[in-house]
Amino acid sequence: MVEIHMYGNLRRYVKDTRTDHQSVLALEPHPDDTIASLLALAGIPVDEINHVFFNAKLLASRSRVAPFMGYLQSRSNVLDWNLEVPVENGDRIGLFGTDMPVLGM
Repeated sequence: MVEIHMYGNLRRYVKDTRTDHQSVLALEPHPDDTIASLLALAGIPVDEINHVFFNAKLLASRSRVAPFMGYLQSRSNVLDWNLEVPVENGDRIGLFGTDMPVLGM
């Protein structure tokens, strides 16, 4: 399973949106699946996402200050929104909505 953890306004894509519960989708990946294909399958528009973490590392962000926030990064350019990143069982994706423009440390 791939876990997609949702934060902010993206929580509405999970059945249980109570604030005292984690908002997590668990999807079984196919061999050619990517982050982009899982988002499409879940019906989550990329333009509603401000930050993407992949296995606890920042993968993509719309914030120009994100590269300087001190997060471990999945790639050198986190402003690149190419989400054709392969996924496999055990991966974890964190999605932060557009209502969360800044990530604090």
